[in-house]
Parts: sequence; structure tokens; C-alpha cells
Amino acid sequence: MSSISRDITEISRCAAQYRTERLAPLGLKSCHGSYLLVICDEPGISQDKLAQRICINKSNVARQVASLEEDGFITRTPSKEDRRVIMLFPTQKALDVLPAIRKVLGDWRDFLTSDLTPEEQEQLLTMLHKLRQKAPNWTEAL
Repeated sequence: MSSISRDITEISRCAAQYRTERLAPLGLKSCHGSYLLVICDEPGISQDKLAQRICINKSNVARQVASLEEDGFITRTPSKEDRRVIMLFPTQKALDVLPAIRKVLGDWRDFLTSDLTPEEQEQLLTMLHKLRQKAPNWTEAL
């Protein structure tokens, strides 16, 4: 019997390799696509909310955000209400690469689902969405 965790992990590792190859010409690492998607969709999101949103621990988010800032993709600004809160904003450079990031992610989805019927694709997306909604609540189940 297949293990859901093993299957998801293997797909995720392959996806990371794919993104690494496809995003490198843009000056991005594999994980940067998800960061920039959220930051571009929610300019001014706090670093802590970004960590929650993409389910990555705060220290890893801080490192990757620093890298994105250093490479000119985002700016970090202390909140006017609470100077301890760091707000993240996309630069024009990030906005310029956003369509390419979306294309890379869409091409990966299309590759994975190319052998599925439209109905199977919809069922898969529905089931994955349910799993994704439940996953962050694992601590409540203990």
C-alpha cells in the first residue's frame, strides 16, 4: 500500500528539482517562487504571516527573505504600528518575474496532470485542497 506522506514527499522533491532548474535563469532558488507569489499577491504582508501562510518556520523565512532582499526582489520595512513587525513588499524586479514564476508552476502542474481526465484533475485538486486545509491543524489532533 502506498504511503500518502511518501508520495507527497517524492512529488515535492521532484517539483523542487524542476523549479530549481527552471527558476535559476531568473536568479531565483526553488523555494523563492512560493515566497514571491504571496508577497506579490499580498504586498505588506508581515514576515511572520508569510511564515504561517507557506508553513515554513520563521528562521528559514528570515533567511530566504534576506536573500530575496539582497537580490533586489523585495524590500523589508518595519511596521509603523509596531517596529518589531517586518513588512514585505515586492520590487518591480519581483513583479517583472511573476508571470514567469506562474508559468513554471503551471507547466509543472500540467506535466503532472497530463494523463488525468479533466474530472480526475478536479477530483485531485479538491482532495489535495482538503488535505492542505487539514495539515496545519496537526497539533490540535495530538
